[in-house]
Amino acid sequence: MKACTIDQVSLNTFLHKLIEKAVIQQTINNYQKSFRIEELAETVNMSVSSFHRHFKEVTAMSPIQFQKQLRLQEARRLLLSESTDATDAAFRVGYDSPSQFSREYSHMFGFPPKEDIKRMREKNDQKKNA
Repeated sequence: MKACTIDQVSLNTFLHKLIEKAVIQQTINNYQKSFRIEELAETVNMSVSSFHRHFKEVTAMSPIQFQKQLRLQEARRLLLSESTDATDAAFRVGYDSPSQFSREYSHMFGFPPKEDIKRMREKNDQKKNA
């Protein structure tokens, strides 16, 4: 294994901070919009492969996985707080396909949206009554 020099460590730290400040914040602010990896990489003047590597080092996931997680968490929040249905939540967070949304939601949270929200509300009611 090759040892890192101070310059390599400094450069990696700089690149990680750049990704955190520029790209991650941009992704968070625009989670419902589609994006191209090439455009994100260009934002921080990196090749696509270098960008992917650094993004994953910062977030422990790919840019697409990061966006998916943001979308699904926001959809869950909408379902809980606004009593909207899954189709509306899916479209509001940027999904074009309600069935794709439901599959990804189930995969992330372990239950389909309607069942997950019902379980969460029941759990919350039990805490209130305890």
